[in-house]
Amino acid sequence: MLQLAQIRQQTDLVIQKLQHKNLADAASMVEEVLATDDARKSAQAQLDLLLAEQNQLAKEIGSLMKNGEKTAAEELKIKVGALKEQSKALEDQKDELEKKSLDLLIRLPNLPHNSVPAGKTPDDNEIVYQVPHIPVLPANSKPHWELTTQYDIIDFELGVKVTGAGFPVYKGAGAKLQRALINFFLDQNTAAGYLEVQPPILVNEASGFGTGQLPDKEGQMYYVGIDNLYLIPTAEVPVTNLYRDVILKESDFPVRNTAYTPCFRREAGSYGKDVRGLNRLHQFDKVEIVELAHPDKSYETLEKMRAHVASLVEALELPYRILRLCGGDMSFASALTYDFEVWSAAQGRWLEVSSVSNFESFQANRLKLRYKAADGKNYLAHTLNGSAMALPRIVAALLENHQTPEGIRIPKALVPYTGFEFIR
Repeated sequence: MLQLAQIRQQTDLVIQKLQHKNLADAASMVEEVLATDDARKSAQAQLDLLLAEQNQLAKEIGSLMKNGEKTAAEELKIKVGALKEQSKALEDQKDELEKKSLDLLIRLPNLPHNSVPAGKTPDDNEIVYQVPHIPVLPANSKPHWELTTQYDIIDFELGVKVTGAGFPVYKGAGAKLQRALINFFLDQNTAAGYLEVQPPILVNEASGFGTGQLPDKEGQMYYVGIDNLYLIPTAEVPVTNLYRDVILKESDFPVRNTAYTPCFRREAGSYGKDVRGLNRLHQFDKVEIVELAHPDKSYETLEKMRAHVASLVEALELPYRILRLCGGDMSFASALTYDFEVWSAAQGRWLEVSSVSNFESFQANRLKLRYKAADGKNYLAHTLNGSAMALPRIVAALLENHQTPEGIRIPKALVPYTGFEFIR
């Protein structure tokens, strides 16, 4: 959530940056935010005057009663009663304006970093790195959904029977490959200094609000109505919320966590080739990294996270590229996002496997996540997260890029985790 003080002090800049993120009515929305806050401040000022007058009259009533002037005191009591009614009305008005102000603020997305390119669609994203050579497979190479059937490692139809489309069943070497990837990613992350945590996979509304999923992505989340809980779309939500309402010490930075969780996304309206096989699922496994950083260090932290994710893709011997997302393709809460895409050799296209983002203070403001600085004052921390990594498309790329006449070759770094060198 943007800070009201920043909107008021840098109004033109805020509008400009919101427009860069393709918020068409940015100017009118910001104007409404400021007008509502002005009305709230006016109501507060009037309320303060009324309360001050009531306090003064209370003292006069006490003095009159002490001097035996009961009639005059009773007259003032009637006046105080009227003032109390006015105060109650102003209090209600102020509360409504505060609620409206918050409702307006949470509709504004985060401001993009200066390096974010202009644009509206994925076609406008900036390629910041791409491997020099893209592999070309033999003409008889197969897409992963055929390979999974050939080697009997993932059963999509069985998942449809048990649950529905988008919930595959992993079997044999497929199940072991899933487990191997999860353990490999966790081990690499902990070796890099991330503390492993195992969070809940259901969260409450406050947690969804804290990281920006609610109310922005409510339609994409699975909801457990009877308990008013949500199945998580990513471990970012529960892990970041571990620090909700926390005041850190400056010496605590950086705070680094990693977690494996299943993830759940409704992905309503997804059709066609993008959802074939493992390309888009409703339930999938993912390992996440989350960092809390000092504001002066958060972009340095982002680059280190980007390098770490790159090392994971390289260890899996997959061709990849890194994109800096344009304003129109970024998430609601992000200030700067790098997307990692791996080359799907059999499909002949790039598949997103990770996003690494800096949210600056946007999430921290919602979370009330602060740190105490050397001057004794509390300031908002910066939050970052990245997929390290999401499994479905990694598995798809592994199967397609490493298919050989002898079977699916397992990358050298992963063999200690699978216990086998080929899926046959």
